[in-house]
Amino acid sequence: MDESAAVNSQIPTVITCPTQPVAVATSGAPSGLVEKAGIEFVPHELRYGTPLRLFTIWFGGSLSILCLSVGTLGVLSGLPLTWTLVALVLGNAIGTVFMAAHSAQGPQLGIPQMIQSRAQFGVIGAGLPLLAVVAATTLYSAADGVLIRGLVRMVLPVSDDIAICLFGAMSVLVAFIGYELIHRIAMALSLLSGLMFLATAALAHGAMHDAVPASTHIDAFTAGTFILVVTQATAWSLSSAPYVADYSRYLPANVSPWRTFWYTGAGNFCGSLLPQGIGAYLAAVRPDFVADFGSGIASFFGVARYAVALLIIVNLIQVNVMNLYSAYMSTTTTLTGLRGMTRVSLRYKLTVMSLLMTASTGIAIATKHNFNALFSDFLVMLMYVLVPWSAINLADYYFVCRGQYSVQHLFMKDGAYGAYRWKTLSVYLVSILAQLPFMRLSFYSGVVASRLGADLSWMPGLIIPATLYVCVERRRI
Repeated sequence: MDESAAVNSQIPTVITCPTQPVAVATSGAPSGLVEKAGIEFVPHELRYGTPLRLFTIWFGGSLSILCLSVGTLGVLSGLPLTWTLVALVLGNAIGTVFMAAHSAQGPQLGIPQMIQSRAQFGVIGAGLPLLAVVAATTLYSAADGVLIRGLVRMVLPVSDDIAICLFGAMSVLVAFIGYELIHRIAMALSLLSGLMFLATAALAHGAMHDAVPASTHIDAFTAGTFILVVTQATAWSLSSAPYVADYSRYLPANVSPWRTFWYTGAGNFCGSLLPQGIGAYLAAVRPDFVADFGSGIASFFGVARYAVALLIIVNLIQVNVMNLYSAYMSTTTTLTGLRGMTRVSLRYKLTVMSLLMTASTGIAIATKHNFNALFSDFLVMLMYVLVPWSAINLADYYFVCRGQYSVQHLFMKDGAYGAYRWKTLSVYLVSILAQLPFMRLSFYSGVVASRLGADLSWMPGLIIPATLYVCVERRRI
């Protein structure tokens, strides 16, 4: 029996959400730290862990200066601090609901998030939204490199470009080792970085008398800016939806979907809101920190600043690793769909991760002097492609197929889901185009957005694809 046949023999024909306990492992970890599994189904006997891991990975993984920078965008755009905080709460709540709903699929299906998208878009057709995911995660990784360069130079006597390259190399190493190491680092960061950010807030408040005055203009509430901040915060939380189930797929199949949802949601919401709120506060009282938050935060801690700098570097490496891991999964899902493969080698994994990180490093080096303007537009543009995908995926899982999928056919171009599902691809493209009148960017504003003074594209981006998809895809397994 060849390798593909052996793997296929372990894949169940149909996966359903279990209503009775399933005899699977609940503790322990696989032998060896390097993750052997890739895009394939995780057999029940290899499942382990508890839902608490979902809280720590999303709480610890969000405590980064990249997340903190998202919180500054509203204040820098002239929105008062109080209204910025309200917008951040609302945006993260909206995004968290959707990303946590995706996370609940992991234990039930035992496969990566974007492999499951083949059920909606087809084995090859899933490459279309996957391209958007790879682009998004690659650009997020570039943003991480831009933000971290000052801190790396604080610890090591290197140039900006070398700092960005070192950061990328460390990210590849951790991402290659994979799932278990990512979870373990997140557990440690949940405590250490959580305490560090709380201490930062206290020290910033105590040092207000040293603040550098902001510009003389008076901040004032505007609906357009408020909605923009809501959109940016929603985009931050929703950006992990394409890979959130990758970190829950090893959990036992008898873990309740509700427990998966709440542990993921609580970790993401609290972990995102804490640094974003601190970022908004620092932008209001210490605008001199905006150019280099990492070094600014470290300077609060006096003689401990180098230890804090290292902690911030490790935390951003963790964020970057999760981006790279996702980009690898999405790229692999696309390439294996074209070739009909069910698994890949570790050499392939290292090669793809290295190429993706090289691309991100190149973008970071090229954009390091114009980061803030590019990042604001990027967060909003991310919504235009991810929201329709999320709506289609959730509508299929919860309303059309109700959690019942032939996992085996997800790896077959001539299987039940086919190579392309043209109806779904059409719904996806129509949904993106339907957002045009509602879009508002620095270089483009749609008709509706211009009249309202705000970007409301995520509303039709949710409603239109979900409604159309349910109407045109009434299949059952």
